[in-house]
Amino acid sequence: MTNPTLNELLEKRFSAERLAPYRAANRGDLAAALALYERNSQIAAAFWRTLGHVEVLVRNAMHSALADWTGRADWYVPLEQLLTEKARKDIAAAQVRIARNGRVETPGRVVAELSFGFWRYLLAARYERTLWLPCLRGAFPHLNGMRKDVHDKVAGLHELRNRIAHHEPVHNRPLRRLRADALVVAEWICPSARGWVGAGCWVPGAVGGVSGWRA
Repeated sequence: MTNPTLNELLEKRFSAERLAPYRAANRGDLAAALALYERNSQIAAAFWRTLGHVEVLVRNAMHSALADWTGRADWYVPLEQLLTEKARKDIAAAQVRIARNGRVETPGRVVAELSFGFWRYLLAARYERTLWLPCLRGAFPHLNGMRKDVHDKVAGLHELRNRIAHHEPVHNRPLRRLRADALVVAEWICPSARGWVGAGCWVPGAVGGVSGWRA
């Protein structure tokens, strides 16, 4: 019985099922599949930094707008009846996690516990008249567009974030557009913050300059 090659061993450890999409993209070539798998992880790592900064900018901008509008840092209390059942459950789950970790509940801690998806869905069409027009439009003071413009870009970034978090392929996504979208969302909130995020963004602006990246 022959010993497996390093590539065969890696396929066993990472699983043939996980590497199957990478093999398919390389006509079954295992060495090329592993190279693409590694490149995918590098792309994910580069995006993770920028996505993290943009997520915090979005969260804090929306939290600040809601707090100013209601006059309360715990805006989710007076606005409870405006929120969907799912949103209310997300807030309750955040409060449970805080208590479980033995920490005192504060609005800041609740907000920090809420996922990127929570903020994405506050930008949905159902909140156009109840939250967007009277309040959340102000979270994006440099926006020259509509709620849908913000929602669509944030939704794309949220989906990319989830793929990265679950170690899924992202090399075949529209990377150039997603990079631009991340920086545009930051620009809508604060041009200075956008400049700082963009200056440190490890995702190449000219995506074609990195082998395997798709515009």
